[in-house]
Amino acid sequence: MAQLLSIQVGKVQTHTLPNGEQWTTAYHKTPVLGAVRLDVFGLEGDAQHHTSVHGGIYRAVLGYSAEHYPAWREQFALELPFGAFGENFTISAQDEDTVCLGDVYSVGDHVRLQVSQPRRPCSQIDEWWRRDGMRAEVAKTLRTGWYMRVLVEGVVEAGMSITLLERPYPQWTIRKAHQAYDNRAKDPATAMRLSACAALEPEWRRKLASH
Repeated sequence: MAQLLSIQVGKVQTHTLPNGEQWTTAYHKTPVLGAVRLDVFGLEGDAQHHTSVHGGIYRAVLGYSAEHYPAWREQFALELPFGAFGENFTISAQDEDTVCLGDVYSVGDHVRLQVSQPRRPCSQIDEWWRRDGMRAEVAKTLRTGWYMRVLVEGVVEAGMSITLLERPYPQWTIRKAHQAYDNRAKDPATAMRLSACAALEPEWRRKLASH
């Protein structure tokens, strides 16, 4: 059974880069101790800066596999804590090959989430860790994480179990959805099939159907 190992939130903050430039971001997420409220817009105390590609009801929670961390720590020789990839939920026993679009999960006894979109890694991974190539590796391996929308609001806490309740689209793992999106110009037939997935974030559906 999957488990919510850690919860992270972060506010929009302005940081000074080594070259003196200012960088405003909400990428940095820190662990929450104890219970935290989750509603349709996300976790209490969390925020997003670039709201055109982050946040909103279809991207209320970013999940990431805890199983990826050992390989990343070894590859980049960094002590990467949970939340290092900007995720809100660090989850055991799940990854991009076992999570599918449309999956409905319970978190604890009350909260219900539905997987709504693969996460597209951005340059802020490189910028935050000051390490060129991290974003490219995340994109290449498709160890990206996934977004979820909130079906039933409530309180969540690290240590809660995550249980699969429904799987309407078993053919669309997060990895396969990524691949269909990336290859939409070369393989419009597969892109069109993915665009018919009612659980997928609407803008993704529009872009997929336009090819």
